[in-house]
Amino acid sequence: MAVLRPQAFDRIADEPVGVAILGATGSVGQRFVQLLAHHPWMEVRALCASEGRGERAYGDTVAWAQDTPIPALSAALRLRDPGQLDPKETPLVFSALPGSLAGPIETALAQRGFWVVSNAASHRMDANVPLLVPEVNRAHLELLRAQPGPGAILNGPNCSTAGLVLALAPLAQRFGLATVLVTTLQAHSGAGLPGVLGPLANRNVLPRIEGEEDKLETEPRKILGALSNGQVEPLEFAISAMCNRVDVLDGHTECVSVGLQREASFEQIQQAWSQLPGLDLPSAPKHPARYLADPQSPNPVQHKNLDHGMSVVIGQLRPCPVLDWKFTLLSHNTLRGAAGGAILIAEIAIRNGLKG
Repeated sequence: MAVLRPQAFDRIADEPVGVAILGATGSVGQRFVQLLAHHPWMEVRALCASEGRGERAYGDTVAWAQDTPIPALSAALRLRDPGQLDPKETPLVFSALPGSLAGPIETALAQRGFWVVSNAASHRMDANVPLLVPEVNRAHLELLRAQPGPGAILNGPNCSTAGLVLALAPLAQRFGLATVLVTTLQAHSGAGLPGVLGPLANRNVLPRIEGEEDKLETEPRKILGALSNGQVEPLEFAISAMCNRVDVLDGHTECVSVGLQREASFEQIQQAWSQLPGLDLPSAPKHPARYLADPQSPNPVQHKNLDHGMSVVIGQLRPCPVLDWKFTLLSHNTLRGAAGGAILIAEIAIRNGLKG
């Protein structure tokens, strides 16, 4: 792919790329800090959090909830306000801000020359913002040409969308999609820190997650859509989602039924998933979509961290008496569905331009 926006690349000529993280004390922000600690291409140089925490050391203020120690270099960094960031020091910004705050902050940073890779919902459906699952639609990076600059905004999808699209893309490419029904069983960590509050969250299923169904019914159509005259033409298929919060710490499970435009056998569907190509990037799994035949696969306890949490794990493929086929999938919501997916987006952007 040709260099996309050369006027922004002069600030990202040398490795490692300096990185800032917005919302660094939250669940997804902590994942960014954890995953970037030893990244071969990127180096965390600035951390930002909510007002009132400025100038305090990250290690003194964060309620660290990850399964590895706080990286020493990040722990020593003093928290900053986004307005204090310098695009020469940290030209690449990862945003783990809540949607209520993210939109104007991300826009302002892009206008100042930063490249913002966002996990928030604010810009996902903007016409000139690529909504990326890199193994599926990296060609959508071309949308950056229409952004005013001098920086840019790139977006990752909703945490449930990320896993669903990895499973649907091979089926759409080979057999065509007509109808998709999906019911999610979403983990506590998807609600951020401290997660779902109150006694109803314990050993229970909460049958509504505000705003999730709309995201899951719109984002896949954009991601699976085709570029035409510099815009994405959403893929036309019917999709209905029901989203539930369940008493699981990490890992979103989704029960999916699909209607296809062309007939497909059990073996052909499995083959389509197995042949979804991986990417030669530091965070990319070799097999983005894995099918497991074990009768209890997939489940969060055993499979959420498969391939470092970056693959979608699929099982239970069988005929559907209403549509054509049904299956169950699992994806790690704060890894593939959030921080890990956003880092992979940054890697594909660097590979296709930011390193020149």
